[in-house]
Amino acid sequence: MIDLVVVGAGIVGLATARELLIRYPRLRLVVLEKEPRIGEHQTGHNSGVIHSGLYYAPGSLKARLCTQGRDLLYAYCDEHGIPYRRVGKVVVALDESELPRLEELYRRGTANGVPGLELIGPERLRELEPHAAGIRAILSPITGIVDFGQVAQSYAQEVQARGGEIRLNHTVLALARRGGQVLLKTSQGALETRALITCAGLYSDRLARMTGAPEDPKIVPFRGDYYVLRPERRWLVKSNIYPVPDPSFPFLGVHFTPRMDGNVWLGPNAVLAFAREGYRRWDVNPADLLDALRYPGFQALARRYWRTGLEEMLRDYSKSAFVRALQRYVPELRPEDVLPGPSGVRAQALSRDGKLVDDFVLSSAEGVIHVRNAPSPAATSSLAIGKAIADMADERFGLAALDAGRRPVSPGS
Repeated sequence: MIDLVVVGAGIVGLATARELLIRYPRLRLVVLEKEPRIGEHQTGHNSGVIHSGLYYAPGSLKARLCTQGRDLLYAYCDEHGIPYRRVGKVVVALDESELPRLEELYRRGTANGVPGLELIGPERLRELEPHAAGIRAILSPITGIVDFGQVAQSYAQEVQARGGEIRLNHTVLALARRGGQVLLKTSQGALETRALITCAGLYSDRLARMTGAPEDPKIVPFRGDYYVLRPERRWLVKSNIYPVPDPSFPFLGVHFTPRMDGNVWLGPNAVLAFAREGYRRWDVNPADLLDALRYPGFQALARRYWRTGLEEMLRDYSKSAFVRALQRYVPELRPEDVLPGPSGVRAQALSRDGKLVDDFVLSSAEGVIHVRNAPSPAATSSLAIGKAIADMADERFGLAALDAGRRPVSPGS
């Protein structure tokens, strides 16, 4: 009998499995992944930024788990020889109208305990980023970059070394409770487990509904396309350059992101993906698209942000419009400096009233824990999220007692 199944071999699912096996080394644990490789979706398509914890509402799960996870991740990379760079980040105000929001962001980051934050003027900004525009900025020196695919591979190796099993090409088709167990029907056959944790990203709402959980919050996929800076022009950008968050737009806006391989990513935009795995503009899954368009939460979001949505769609189809958005922050950037780049799909949870769910959402029922919303900064926070889920799992499933019951009796005891 399997003790616990984790559905999803992305970075959150693997971090959770790793933490559970550290705490409960005799646990019979299996990770199920529908793809032929781990980390195929959000883990393998993210920007690679180790976030500092600057943006998130003080007291929220995101604020707490990002700041904890950031420090845990840096320590993990040091311990396992995974390269990273603390390149830092500047959040740039372009004009006077953005200064109140910049100062509020600074207050929020300070409340979250982000170390080393500074409000800097244009002279200091030019020292750090000679080619960036801006009248004031926040400097976050602890922000870094890493290859999260490499991190996920390391987590997976630890899971297997600690006795866990990772089964690839296992799509979960149905879930049911029977006789105190959870029965999973998969593309490779059925299996039973004492307890279940789902970390299914783009499909987290659908797996939750299989166990009778509410439909809300619902995952609506948003595609983000990047350009990359031509290699001979990479000197234009030294660190992460971000805009001040715009209250008229529910995402962060275009930014400049150095990568561990030397590339600099430019973007992304944010448009509705026509499939939950719609990484290309014309990837369409009619059922996924209809599911999103029919949802009252998406309809409310579209009504609220229709003007900004049209601008994002324009940038999706027009390179010149995309470049103009980037030139606001690095005016020397030229259209010929940018080349087509990768894309990602963000699994964003929406409430029925059209609000983007702004925090991580973990929920539970008998024998089951669901990760319902874990977009950015989930990769940065992964080790801390794994600890939080393991705490829930022990409370809900009694894993400590189960593990202790399997400990061998020492001689003479």
